[in-house]
Amino acid sequence: MVKVLVDCSSIRDLPSGVAFYTYNLIKALKAQENNTSHSIGVYRQPSLKHWLTNNRTIPDILTDISPLEFLPLPVSVSNLLGKSASFFVQKSDRYFSDVDIIHGTDHYVYPFPYGKKVMTIHDLTFLKFPFYSTKIVKNYTQRIKKCLQWTDLIITFSENTKLDIIDYFGIKNEKIAISSEASRYNINYLKEKNIPEIKKKINYDFQQPFILFVSTIEPRKNIVNLVKAFNILKEKYAVNHHLILIGQKGWEYEKIFSQIDNSKFRNQIHHLGYLSDEAVAVCYSLADVFVYPSIYEGFGLPILEAMTLGAPVITSNTSSLPEVAQEAAMYINPHDYYSIATTIYEVISQPDLQKDLIAKGKNRAKLYSWEKVAEETLQIYELLL
Repeated sequence: MVKVLVDCSSIRDLPSGVAFYTYNLIKALKAQENNTSHSIGVYRQPSLKHWLTNNRTIPDILTDISPLEFLPLPVSVSNLLGKSASFFVQKSDRYFSDVDIIHGTDHYVYPFPYGKKVMTIHDLTFLKFPFYSTKIVKNYTQRIKKCLQWTDLIITFSENTKLDIIDYFGIKNEKIAISSEASRYNINYLKEKNIPEIKKKINYDFQQPFILFVSTIEPRKNIVNLVKAFNILKEKYAVNHHLILIGQKGWEYEKIFSQIDNSKFRNQIHHLGYLSDEAVAVCYSLADVFVYPSIYEGFGLPILEAMTLGAPVITSNTSSLPEVAQEAAMYINPHDYYSIATTIYEVISQPDLQKDLIAKGKNRAKLYSWEKVAEETLQIYELLL
């Protein structure tokens, strides 16, 4: 039996991005325990605040995952201690002993004194683009470099990100493995849902057709250019569509809301904040087009979610996005907001094109599943045994 420990520290209340990946990976790995020779355990490092107050409460989403064990140090402290942090996990601890694989799922892996270490690197946005403070860039870079001293294998999600990791950190090609990701939804997700009731809980009346964006509200997602494109759509083409933005406020969100406030069409731009999985799914399914003009992604889960639930997709011709969407999306230059506008108009004004993109998107989405991600991850673990 191969004993694997997976870090779930990235999963917080109101999960997104890395947390979605971590939760769904753990669930999928555990679902395969009976069919494989792998035993999946889960560990968690408390936040600094919870550590100082000895608070071991967990997000509701984790209540169905067990056993769940806590490490004695938060990431911030163990990162400062470096490899010496390993001494705070006693070899005599029955839960942590005899471990074969330790998997850190969020750009970090604890320096256990035993077992092979796997670290997931989702992307290198903080290095490639100046969207983050110097302090954030420095901290993230130092943390990854320190972990690389004891990491045996890196998992990432695209050839594009793999090349970035090789370029920035000088990692050998054979030390990086690629797995896929998958949508939190399946194609039949909404079939048994009460859509009228879900719509009542969403702060939009759905009387007008809409263009949809889903992700964290931050500069990397290029929402400023999406708003500029929306202004052109209204002025040049007089479309009756509204623009819906779904997602939590992230790094430097103020500039984005300033752009919205300065728009003549600000009353037709709706930031709905963080919504439940059901509510987001309904919005995907009802959108005339999903636009994801992100400048850089390690994978691009929102485009896969949109395809799964039947939204035609427009996305950027950069980073990993063409790898994921391939022929199932329309592509734009994220820096050319006029081009974004004309491409959106092309899709929303041509029902046949919409239908074609929806069909291609659903076929593309069928290639991805969390079962497949788990299988790929287990195969990657085997490389170290």
